[in-house]
Amino acid sequence: MITTARLAELGLSLPPVAPPVAAYVPAVRAGDLVWSSGQLPLVDGLLLERGKVGDGAGLVSPERAKELARVCVLNALAAVAAQVGSLDRVSRIVKVVGFVASDPAFTGQSQVVNGASELLGDVFLSRGVHARSAVGVAVLPLDAPVEIELVAQIH
Repeated sequence: MITTARLAELGLSLPPVAPPVAAYVPAVRAGDLVWSSGQLPLVDGLLLERGKVGDGAGLVSPERAKELARVCVLNALAAVAAQVGSLDRVSRIVKVVGFVASDPAFTGQSQVVNGASELLGDVFLSRGVHARSAVGVAVLPLDAPVEIELVAQIH
C-alpha cells in the first residue's frame, strides 16, 4: 500500500486506462516485468495538446511538454496497475523511454522527459530510479507532442 498511499499524498490518482488508438494492448506482462505501450497525454480520451515541442511561436513550450510527460507516465502507470492489480506490486521502475515530437532546432528532449522521471521518483522514491532514453522524433501518433513508455518490475 506504500505506492497507493504515496500517490494520494502527492494529490495524484491513476486515470482510467487509456484505450489503444491502434492494434495493440496498453501493457503486457512477461514474468516479473510489465511493459507499457507508449502512452500519450490523453485525459478522458482527449489529447491535451498537439504539435511539435520547441522555443517559438506556434510550438508547444518545453515547460508544457514536461507537464504532458507527467500525464503520459500516469497513463503508463494505470496500464501497469491494470495488468497486476495495484501499483503496490511494483518493486522497481526499470526503464523509461520518452519520445518528443521536436522542432528541428529543439535539443531539450531530456528535460521534457524529466517530467516523467521526476514523477516516478516522487511516487516510488528509490524504487523509481530507472534507466532512460529521451528521443526526438519528427511526429507522434495523433500529432501528440510527447509519448512515454516504461518497464516495471513486479513482486
